[in-house]
Amino acid sequence: MTEIIKDLRPRVEKKISAMADARSRTTLSFYRYVKIPDPVEFRQRLLTKFTELGCFGRIYVAKEGINAQMNVPTDNWDQFDSFVQAQAELKNIPYKIAVAEGNLISFYKLTIKIKEKIVADGLDDAAFDVTDTGAYLTAKEMNEYVNDPEAIVVDMRNAYESEVGHFKGAIKPDVDTFREELKIVPEMLKIHKNKKIALYCTGGIRCEKASAWLKHNGFKNVHHLKGGVIDYKHQVEKDKLENNFLGTNFVFDARLGERVGEEIISHCHLCNEAKSDTHYHCQNQICHVLYLGCDDCVKQKQGYCRTWCLLTDKLPTKFKKLFARYYNRYFRAAQFRKARLRQSA
Repeated sequence: MTEIIKDLRPRVEKKISAMADARSRTTLSFYRYVKIPDPVEFRQRLLTKFTELGCFGRIYVAKEGINAQMNVPTDNWDQFDSFVQAQAELKNIPYKIAVAEGNLISFYKLTIKIKEKIVADGLDDAAFDVTDTGAYLTAKEMNEYVNDPEAIVVDMRNAYESEVGHFKGAIKPDVDTFREELKIVPEMLKIHKNKKIALYCTGGIRCEKASAWLKHNGFKNVHHLKGGVIDYKHQVEKDKLENNFLGTNFVFDARLGERVGEEIISHCHLCNEAKSDTHYHCQNQICHVLYLGCDDCVKQKQGYCRTWCLLTDKLPTKFKKLFARYYNRYFRAAQFRKARLRQSA
């Protein structure tokens, strides 16, 4: 098998190169819990073909399966699909196609990493039956749960995701990681143990594990939205259903969001006044905090989250490196909050 030489170009150079590629791209995600005895060989197989086809994305491979978020040159879609479906581990795997491509390319490079798990959940899979998942819900059935006052709808995403978009009336745990959420949700829902529960997430993968975890913790009537918010949006449009999702669906690529509902339900983190559901990363790489910004604040602060970040980012490189070392040693929190400017619920 041909060995792929790692692209060692700087991130900025890779981004400029990707943006110069004018080909139309299709953004998608897919996942599957499936036994992969040799993740190294499987990774190389994917890396060789996806590189040949000009695909970009972030893919995690583990002995327990695959979790992929990527884009494919649209002209190469048929070749991509034929290859994926020809792999024994991936045969008949469903794709979740992005709601909208937007003005940004979703990914600028191809990264395939071997992990212990395809989603970091902090659970001991040997301690419970991970295959005993909740039943799937269609978009129509999800709407019935949302509109049923006796049903419980739970957002199994992080707080910075639910802040910009969520289902009407959903319970939204104030957490920054899925690992944190799995720790607290059984206790949060204890008073609702005998009610019917619907879980949802971006594309469905987190809910597979979460529904099994809740059932292990004694919850009997647990369901989850098939295909997550991404497929919900497609089903709503296809079947002309009521849209009960408010705002934007956060996505983990350069776009950082897909419009699902027309409402803007969140506010700028910098002024806490103007409505905004557009995410940015602070341009100071020492900080790199994820924040919501309105047009005026982003322009005023030149893409930084605060004046301090703007000023320190202008330091000469050697001083900036010294400062970064000092900051990381004495000031960075042990549990880095990805969206620490977000107002807690």
